[in-house]
Amino acid sequence: MPWMPHRLRDADVWARVDASGALIKDADGRVEIVYKPADGAKTYRAGARNLTALPGTAVDFDVGERAPEKPKAGAPGAIPAAPENAIHVWTDGACTGNPGPAGLGVVIITDGKHTELSEYLGEGTNNIAELMAIMRGLQEVPDKTRPVIVYSDSAYSIGLLTQKWKAKANTELVEKLRKLTKEFTDLKFVKVAGHAGIALNERVDELARNAVTRRR
Repeated sequence: MPWMPHRLRDADVWARVDASGALIKDADGRVEIVYKPADGAKTYRAGARNLTALPGTAVDFDVGERAPEKPKAGAPGAIPAAPENAIHVWTDGACTGNPGPAGLGVVIITDGKHTELSEYLGEGTNNIAELMAIMRGLQEVPDKTRPVIVYSDSAYSIGLLTQKWKAKANTELVEKLRKLTKEFTDLKFVKVAGHAGIALNERVDELARNAVTRRR
């Protein structure tokens, strides 16, 4: 089945098309997409109106299972509305082996401008990578007086930073990060579902894993 490259909001995806290259839509006007053009890739559904065609040729591959649908607005797990002037910080960490080679991925959105970070951390654990991703994201925020929302799929990290859990490991890093959070006027954390088709969550995961692969 042919797939063509498209832009979905802030991520590059591949959308299912027919022989003429036109998007194949279901009754709700949604199209099957994947984030990686590879056999076995999980499929998601996106509104055709949100897809913008990119230059490229059709690619054929056999997809895997369909990923769970994202929660609708207002449902448990849905991403809440944010102030118009908010700075959005998407973060993720990756580790091969746990412990093993670790990396972080961050996307910072300020007034529509995207800044991406993909950094190799050396040997570490997945929890360290998740915490370091949040730290690097916050360090790069240009204006600490504006509302800032941090998105992470790490319940561990968010619990330590919002529930004042007692850190049993990585205590120095946790304390440093807690001190950094106090520099912000309005800082919120949002737990998002990992690998659930949320474009920016998928992007930071890719950036983190790429950092480990490249070792830089």
